[in-house]
Amino acid sequence: MKLSFFGFITGCVACFILLVSFDKVDEVREVVANYIPLPQTVKAVKTSKVFDFAGESVPQTSDSRERLDKQLLKNAYWHSSTVLYLKRANRYFPMIERILAENGIPSDFKYLAVAESGLENAKSHAGAQGFWQFMKAAGKQYGLEIYSEVDERYHVEKSTRAAAKYINYLHNRFGTWTDAAAAYNVGPTAYAKALKKQKMDSYYDLNLNKETGEYVFRIIAIKEIMSNPESFGFYVDHEDLYPPFDDTYPVIIDKTVSNLGQFAKDNGISYRMLKYYNPWLREGKLTVKSNTYTVQIPRR
Repeated sequence: MKLSFFGFITGCVACFILLVSFDKVDEVREVVANYIPLPQTVKAVKTSKVFDFAGESVPQTSDSRERLDKQLLKNAYWHSSTVLYLKRANRYFPMIERILAENGIPSDFKYLAVAESGLENAKSHAGAQGFWQFMKAAGKQYGLEIYSEVDERYHVEKSTRAAAKYINYLHNRFGTWTDAAAAYNVGPTAYAKALKKQKMDSYYDLNLNKETGEYVFRIIAIKEIMSNPESFGFYVDHEDLYPPFDDTYPVIIDKTVSNLGQFAKDNGISYRMLKYYNPWLREGKLTVKSNTYTVQIPRR
């Protein structure tokens, strides 16, 4: 690293001498501007505007502003993750928005998926899995098939439909979309206990555990940044966005497949690509009993 940097400086000096010898000072300035980066500009994020989640305004109190400010700053300067969020959103947001709309849920809940998993099939230390971080019992309760060979928490469309059902249940139980989002994080039983114990009826008035106390503010911060990325210094060219998985065709599996590697080969793809497009397949085989399965095969 030291040698390459020394070589760079040496080259700049040589360039300077050469250009100055020809009275080309302007060109020297351009070389310096293009190849010697300036220090990063770090600015405070403005919190004076009125923020909202799902059309429900954030209270304009010093407590709420400071809690939101913390999440805006943390996420605005968490560069690698935010760029990945923006790239993945191009692939997944259209499908998520469609399913949310079909279920009467505000579009802002797509940012809940970002907060939960970063729009990837993640696994938490507590055992929650997939885009929407369902625990096994909750996933099964909302219609997802989960066993050793198949885990539909990793099926983005099916898990999004399950999440929509769950979000609507929470909204019906607690009355606001903000409370539904908070209850999604901590669980409805714990959230109901907190409301009752503290004699409050709003998320913003509750004193909750650290994660849940920051949760809705984090979603709002992610929404603000991803809705206005360039104002926060994020620039992603369209060709660098991840494309949707729309160049595939379905294959129905109605008989047990003892070796998915051979199945992939028979369909002209690798085992890696089969799992890439169908991450809900958790083993190297697929047992079919009474139901059938649909896998997506990429076109070559």
